[in-house]
Amino acid sequence: MASLLENLIDVLDGENTQYEKLLVLAESKTPVIISGDVESLGKITEDEQEIVGKIQGMEKQRDKLLADIADVVNRDVETLKLIDLIQMLEKMPDQQKKLEEVQKRLGTTITSLREVNDKNQMLLAERLDMVDFNLNMIRAMKSAPQTANYTKNAYTNGQSLGIFHGGFDAKQ
Repeated sequence: MASLLENLIDVLDGENTQYEKLLVLAESKTPVIISGDVESLGKITEDEQEIVGKIQGMEKQRDKLLADIADVVNRDVETLKLIDLIQMLEKMPDQQKKLEEVQKRLGTTITSLREVNDKNQMLLAERLDMVDFNLNMIRAMKSAPQTANYTKNAYTNGQSLGIFHGGFDAKQ
């Protein structure tokens, strides 16, 4: 049991380290989003995906260790939570303290990461709204009302306000 607990603590500590790396990347993403640097944003996203892959591997290890611990303590793996395990370790105060500390660090890191990601998500939504606004402005310019210029036969000449009719026309 002691070696399973030590392995679990090591895996949780490794997960925390990876989440801390994600937190640093998420914090570095904020000014990149604000500046609109798509190339840097793509690089950060690639780095995040690499870290997420490592975290997923560690989560599988953690789930296996928790299943093994659940077998040892004769509990259902689906209902065994880390907090329950910490409470069960009253007779092993060293492991209990280590497990409690790593659980708190992991919780703090994940909470901070969630806050930064929420802020970045809001910034991205604002950025997308700005792009949408600009596209709508361009569309509106292309459908500007015609001028009130009439020819000598009392027909409008069909000119639109603010429209540049230059460029390549594939139909000609």
